[in-house]
Amino acid sequence: MANYALRVPESLFSYARKVAEEEHVSMNQFFVTAIAEKVSALKTEAYFRERQARGDLSAFDDWLAASPEAPPVAGDESP
Repeated sequence: MANYALRVPESLFSYARKVAEEEHVSMNQFFVTAIAEKVSALKTEAYFRERQARGDLSAFDDWLAASPEAPPVAGDESP
């Protein structure tokens, strides 16, 4: 476990304290969760950006063209 002294503007700190109290968590848990959520969002964005870069629209079109013409399974119909 690491420690990091964090300087937070008073207005933001006050709001964070209020939210932590409403959520019944410690300030430490609130900040750790907020950091984890941000890291997760950034990693997810990077993952999809990398996946997009590997995409090949012409290969997808070929795959789609080779797909059989079949009616949708019950419940999968478009409105």
